[in-house]
Amino acid sequence: MAKAIMIQGAGSNVGKSLVVAGLARAFAARGLRVAPFKPQNMSNNAAVTVDGGEIGRAQALQARAAGRDPVVDMNPVLLKPETDTGAQVIVQGQRFATLRARDYGQQKASLMPKVLQSYHRLAAGADLVLVEGAGSPAEINLRAGDIANMGFAEAADVPVVLLGDIDRGGVIAQLVGTHAVLPLEDRARIKGFAVNKFRGDPTLFAEGMDAIAARTGWAPLGVLPHFAQAWKLPAEDVMDIRSRPGGALKIAVPRLNRIANFDDLDPLNAEPGVSVEIVPPGRALPGDAALVLIPGSKSTIADLADFRAQGWDVDLFAHVRRGGHVLGLCGGYQMLGREIADPEGLEGPPDRTRGLGLLDVTTVMRPEKRLSLTRARDRASGEPVEGYEIHLGDTTGPDGARAWLEIDGRPEGAESADGRVRGCYLHGLFAADGFRARYLDRLGGTAGQAPYEAGLDATLDALAAHLDDALDLDRLLELAAPVC
Repeated sequence: MAKAIMIQGAGSNVGKSLVVAGLARAFAARGLRVAPFKPQNMSNNAAVTVDGGEIGRAQALQARAAGRDPVVDMNPVLLKPETDTGAQVIVQGQRFATLRARDYGQQKASLMPKVLQSYHRLAAGADLVLVEGAGSPAEINLRAGDIANMGFAEAADVPVVLLGDIDRGGVIAQLVGTHAVLPLEDRARIKGFAVNKFRGDPTLFAEGMDAIAARTGWAPLGVLPHFAQAWKLPAEDVMDIRSRPGGALKIAVPRLNRIANFDDLDPLNAEPGVSVEIVPPGRALPGDAALVLIPGSKSTIADLADFRAQGWDVDLFAHVRRGGHVLGLCGGYQMLGREIADPEGLEGPPDRTRGLGLLDVTTVMRPEKRLSLTRARDRASGEPVEGYEIHLGDTTGPDGARAWLEIDGRPEGAESADGRVRGCYLHGLFAADGFRARYLDRLGGTAGQAPYEAGLDATLDALAAHLDDALDLDRLLELAAPVC
């Protein structure tokens, strides 16, 4: 019979996703069949699954850590924000609806049967289910109808370990304060706690751990030092992506308001000869970049309007005049064309807008979302590429005759007549070592990093060892309860 334990956080971004990934690799190394599970996630960084749906990118990383293929049951509810007050709701891998936050709050409890269905299907093929919460259970104003934290833990009868983040300060208040505000039945469901992101000698926090244990009655499971290699793993939240100074070849990436599927940047970040500069709103695109990479977007037309409002269109045109290269991926590809039409209002009000005009193509949004794990070939070099497609819209036009990728014999992407502006729908292409080396060479740089995929697994191994050294994993396993 499978057992389960749930890792909840004393706040958002305390490191739950990374810790679950490390636990998945550590327990899988002990011979356990481990399955990651997050009842509800909110992220525009999604992954395509082997069963034809989409889940949060963090759950795909956790699946990799566990040695499993990602499937939709690992994240049955995914919220993909499209505006400040609304999101596309993905249920068991497929688009369910687009709802305002208030409307979703009224409907989320009705999704619990689907959540439990996915949970039990996963548990049927596992020895251990590692459940990740979302945000914090201390948000007691969201407790009614909750499916992400204590609502799920209660419905599935799963014990909880609470994770605090000492890096942001006040970790004793985080954990003891959570204990104070929770109702008694939720408080009792928490069996242990751990402290994450400690910098320095963890033994210096021994008295702090004792103070938390004395005030809560929860078992202390350890103090986890800051994991310096965390940047090498795909980030889930846009606020976790950072500029990484490195080599002489600079790649500038405008941080779109609804940036999506930005894991495209990870292999480039790992290259020692490359500097990836994430350009925040309010700052100009740097004039010394070899490449401006426009990433994916969850709301392409709205992000294009914001792109212009930032003055980035002017910067981009100047970059092109200087002979710089431009690459648009997915939503970024659509922005580079002459026009984007959304006649059915799939990403907002029905609209038709002028694109940046650097590629002679037009895009029409269609209700059918393309979700596909894809193998492609770079036409110029013959290098194989593996990635995924996840988009609304069809893009056609004269520059598509210079498609630079080929997927199952069909052309993919578009290129300007001078070859300096390119776009395509394929995410993940830079993870292919041969293609990445050829592409960087074309920009005047070199690729010297060890194989990217092998580097991911080495980092997950290091993370597992990091957790094994710092946390009482035997005690954590004892706290897990049988799935019922």
